Parts: sequence; structure tokens; C-alpha cells
Amino acid sequence: MTDWRNISFWMTQQDEPLTPRPALQHDLDVDIAIIGAGYTGMWSAYYLKQQQPSLRIAILEAEMAGFGASGRNGGWVIGGLLGEERMLARLPEAERHDMHAVLQDIPDEIGRVVAKEEIACDFRKGGVLYCAARYPEQEARMRQWLKTLHSLGYTEADYHWLNPSELAAQLRVDRAFGALFSPHVATIQPASLARGLARTLEKLGVQIFEQTRVTGWQTGQVTTAAATVRAEWVIPAVEGYAASLPPLGKYQLPVQSLMIATEPLPASVWAEIGLDRGQAFGESSRQVTYGQRSNDDRMIFGARGGYRFGGQLRTDFNLSEDEVGLRRYLMGEMFPILKNVTITHRWGGNLGMARRFQPHMLCDRQQRIALSGGYGGEGVAATNLGGRTLADLILGNDTRLTRQPWVLGDKPVRSLAKWEPEPLRWLGYNSIIRSFVHEDQTLANPHTPAWRRKMAMALARRMESLMC
Repeated sequence: MTDWRNISFWMTQQDEPLTPRPALQHDLDVDIAIIGAGYTGMWSAYYLKQQQPSLRIAILEAEMAGFGASGRNGGWVIGGLLGEERMLARLPEAERHDMHAVLQDIPDEIGRVVAKEEIACDFRKGGVLYCAARYPEQEARMRQWLKTLHSLGYTEADYHWLNPSELAAQLRVDRAFGALFSPHVATIQPASLARGLARTLEKLGVQIFEQTRVTGWQTGQVTTAAATVRAEWVIPAVEGYAASLPPLGKYQLPVQSLMIATEPLPASVWAEIGLDRGQAFGESSRQVTYGQRSNDDRMIFGARGGYRFGGQLRTDFNLSEDEVGLRRYLMGEMFPILKNVTITHRWGGNLGMARRFQPHMLCDRQQRIALSGGYGGEGVAATNLGGRTLADLILGNDTRLTRQPWVLGDKPVRSLAKWEPEPLRWLGYNSIIRSFVHEDQTLANPHTPAWRRKMAMALARRMESLMC
């Protein structure tokens, strides 16, 4: 039997009984059938119900609401979207401003909903600190990113540089060279948001069937081991679990991100670290680190995980000592005071990575399928945007959301970019990750000669470009 409460630190904080809702046992006719009770599926149901309360909506979940990435992530609500710089570069100035407004409003929209629906999920909009720390090359990289953002129409109010003393007023990081700050990010308790959304949907009349694994789907029909659901529309909202639901696995690569949580830290330690406004933070190496301060004063810290041959999902997230050790090392590099702190929780989750790092939202009116995905680890906010957009697309509304560059409109699922077949996927992904690790190890050593530093950076940049 699944130990629901220990799938993540976030789930251990839930004060409700984690008893799965009843499974689907009989055939059903609905307007909308949603596969997956994660953020994408639940936000889609929420906004469909806001516009048309009479819609009959059923969500079919293989485990329990919030079991997947929605109950395991780092809790960042980012007012942006993966690959937004590439999309902005192709737009005229007026459309860029509209895209900025749409993306930057996402945290505020989630804040409005959790306030309206009284979902207690520790929502705090304190911004984000992208720190340049550990080695000087990070500062050059971050300053170049800031220059690119400003060239695409973002202003100092959206992104600005903090020198070491300005950074220290919010977060004290060892050997900091500065940081890029944006106010357009909030932090949450992600499992509480997922569980709260599920309760809200039931009040709105949405049926949620848990421990109901979908065995097949097609136009107008979703099948399970016990029953068939007939629907006008199907939304396969599975993201990182796409590999388990053909043919979606061709378009979404399941990768993992892994996290640790410390014991609750005393006020004296937090006085040395900072983070007293709910800020998110990360260190700007290609290891993709991320963290926040929990509501019970733990340091929550995560970093990029891995990929399994054949796109196999990882089910055992009892992290190895090496996996914990890497995250402890990266955390300790930023905060030496935490090098020997007790780690009380270790966990991870599967997330979906689209080819070319391209988020997408589409609505195939012929096949009656609507899809949103490719968030690439930034899905806490992007799923809300996806849910709103799918609701507009399904209902035929022409809105500012449906006119954005990540919306593919009335296109079939097969129009999405496919990942290469194995073993190319495994070889390519792991080669890229090894180049990132090599770069990080080379640059973190202050005695590495300049020529080796330049070679390591050039290789990592080249390898990273292969994924885009």
C-alpha cells in the first residue's frame, strides 16, 4: 500500500487524512474527461467551471490528487515561462508587452484564486534571487542574461542587479558576486495547493476518481480497468507521466528533480541567512539549484536530477547517499553554516521536458483533445496559465491567452516536436549532464587555469544548445 504521506516533505505537512477518493467503478458520460489530478488537470477543470458551471467534468487519477510533481516540487510560482526569451525575440514590440503582462500576472492570479477559495498554501510573493556565487563566471553569465532581458522589453522594475551588499540585505550567500532579482515570483506549499484545489473542485461539482489508472484513450473515450468514460473532450494532463500513456511519450521526456529538507533551523541561523519575505532563491550554475524557507523554518533545497533509459519513470525516491550528498554540497557551498545540518527529508519527482524546451498548449477540435505541457520544471505557475488557456480554447473563446506564441491552436498532438529514439535520448541527455557537472567542478576550483575554465564553459554551452 502506498505511503501517501511520505512521498514528499510537503505531503507530511498535510493535516487531513490522506485517504484516496473512491475509484471509478461504472461507465460514465461527461462533457470533459481529464486524465490526471495534478495542477494542469485541476486548473483546467477549475477555469472551465468558472465559465460554464453546468459542465460535467470528471478527473481520473491513477494515485491521489497531488501524488505527482504537483505535490513534490520546489514551490516556485514563476511569472514567466520556459524559453520565453526565444519566443519574445520573434515578436514585435507591442506583442512583447502583452506577453510580459500575461506572464507576470500568473503569480497574482494564483494568489487571487487561493484567497477567493480559501486555500491555505503559504502563498508569499517575495520575488526571486538568482545568485551569482561560488565562482566569478556566474556573474558574467547573469549580467549577460539581464542585458538580454532588457533588450526584449523587460525593465529594471522587472529584473535588476543587486550588488553583494544589496543581496545581503535579503540573503547572505558565501562568496556572493551579486544576484539578479525579480519581484514576479511567489513561493507556496505545493502539496497544500494541490490538495486544496481538489477540495475546491469537488465543491464546484467536479467528480474526482482516485486510484483509477487510465489504460487507454482516444477521441471521445477514456478507458480504465473497471469502466469506460465517454466525453465530448479529453484532456490528457499527465506531463512527466506521459511515457505511461502512449503516444504522448514521444513528445515528453520524463526527467527527475531531487530535493532535501533540513531540520527546523533556529532563529539565530535564519538571522545569518535571511529569506524573511518568502523569497525563492537559486544559484546560477547549470546544476539548476532552487530553494526556499518553509513555513516551519526548514531550508528546502533541490537540484537537477537525471533521466532513465527508455523514458522509464522513477518510482523509488528514497534518495541515495550520493544524491543527498550532491545537494548537501551545493547547499553548503552557498551557506557554510548548513554544511553539517541534519537532513530530515529526501524526495523527488518526475517532470516532463518537451523537445527544444518548448511549452505548448493546443486544442485539436477534430479529435476533441486539448493538451498543455512542456513546462520543463517550471510548471507550478505554467499549469495555471495552461488551465486557463485550455478552458478558453475548448469553449471557443478568442482571448489574449489564446493568441500567445506558445499556443499552437487547432493542431493535432502529432504536430509536436518528437524526441529522438533510444539510445540517442539516453546518450544525449547524459552527455549533456556530464558536461554541466564537468563545468561546475572546473569552475568551482579557484586553482583551475583560465584555458581549462574557458574550455569547460564552451563545451557546456555547446551541449546545452543541442537540447534547444
